[in-house]
Amino acid sequence: MKFDPSHNTTNGEYHLHLVSDSTGETLEAIVSAALVQFEGVEVHKHYWPLVRTATQMSRLMEDIKEHPGLIMYTLVNQEIREVLDRECRNANLPILPILDPVINLLGSYFGVQASHKPGRQHTLDADYFERIDALQFSMAHDDGQLIEDLPQADIVLIGVSRSSKTPTSIYLANKGYKTMNVPFVPHVPMPPLLDVLRDKFVIGLTTSPERLSQIRTNRLRSINEDEDGSYTDLQLIQDEIKQCRRYCTDRGWQTIDVTRRSIEESAAAILNRYHQWLDARGIKKPPLTE
Repeated sequence: MKFDPSHNTTNGEYHLHLVSDSTGETLEAIVSAALVQFEGVEVHKHYWPLVRTATQMSRLMEDIKEHPGLIMYTLVNQEIREVLDRECRNANLPILPILDPVINLLGSYFGVQASHKPGRQHTLDADYFERIDALQFSMAHDDGQLIEDLPQADIVLIGVSRSSKTPTSIYLANKGYKTMNVPFVPHVPMPPLLDVLRDKFVIGLTTSPERLSQIRTNRLRSINEDEDGSYTDLQLIQDEIKQCRRYCTDRGWQTIDVTRRSIEESAAAILNRYHQWLDARGIKKPPLTE
């Protein structure tokens, strides 16, 4: 599907309309992943979630026409889709049903008709409550808090200050994994419970000393704190990271370098190793459905 760019931009800005009969999270994730491939393109995204009736769709089209652009949607109700398709044809607006190719291919592969029910991925099922439980656990056990609950964790992260332990823990929790993170602080004893743990997945987070020094410096500036030489000194940071890596290695725990990884990429690498660790022990814990 090709379009003449000159007909779809206003003052150099492109408009994308994201229409969904549910929360629109799936649509947003797909579009955001695709947009990173187009540097320098100015895009304004318009969100139209929870569209549940044909009448509602007709009313929304008036707003969409005020900023004409590409309409991408996840709609399963045929009546709503017909209204959107008809209105877009009349207004000469490009339109794309994001999930249709995937759903059609899966239906053909499974030999089963799709249910065409909106928001099925957000139903309050066991997976949903497991995610909520994991999120509550990870927030309560951030930065080494309630260390006595460590045996209840699925994943334990060890890392120096500002090595992305907390955001990685929260991301993993949103995937349904109870995650505890424990800070490694030079000259401060680590919790003794870590040394008596048996059959628990623990992984260390390491990073570039140069990058970590810059992150710590920016952090102090953001909270209007004077720079702490021991906290941001490059040589001391190098020693700190080496000590943390050695601490993990001595206990047989894996480490990953998060320097050039996003939180999502770090979490994906951790989960890959976690499931390999489970497989090696014959433990079955399948990932939660998205």
